[in-house]
Amino acid sequence: MRAPFFAGYRIQRQVTVVQRRVPGRLSRGDVLRIKLTIDAGAERNWVVVNDPIPAGATIIGDLGGQSQQLSQGGADTEGSAPSYVERGQDGWRGYYSWMPRGRMTVSYAVRLNAGGNFQMPPTRVQAMYSPDVRGALPNAPVSVALP
Repeated sequence: MRAPFFAGYRIQRQVTVVQRRVPGRLSRGDVLRIKLTIDAGAERNWVVVNDPIPAGATIIGDLGGQSQQLSQGGADTEGSAPSYVERGQDGWRGYYSWMPRGRMTVSYAVRLNAGGNFQMPPTRVQAMYSPDVRGALPNAPVSVALP
């Protein structure tokens, strides 16, 4: 995917570094905060937001201790909150039983655990029972250095 595709949903993705070992580059052990902003053109039921993470990374949250402090309490939402969140090995997925019209944001934290160059699939938003209402945003490759 080379260009964003918006058909009912617009997506913006912002990545900020929470904790970095080596200034100016990403390396193993760094923690990133991913913020997704979604603009919905109409209200829909059962919408899924699917955001990929680099291979070997871990989504931080609900792990307790330092992990919870780094994630600042898990996923933060502004607007509608997901009914169910899936923290998989390949990405973060939020399932919304009802997504109202307008803007909403969600954020989560990721710890990079493996070095390498990772090609990332697009971030997607789709109404599950109206597959023509969707949005996709291409993601840039991620390079993680070994410390």
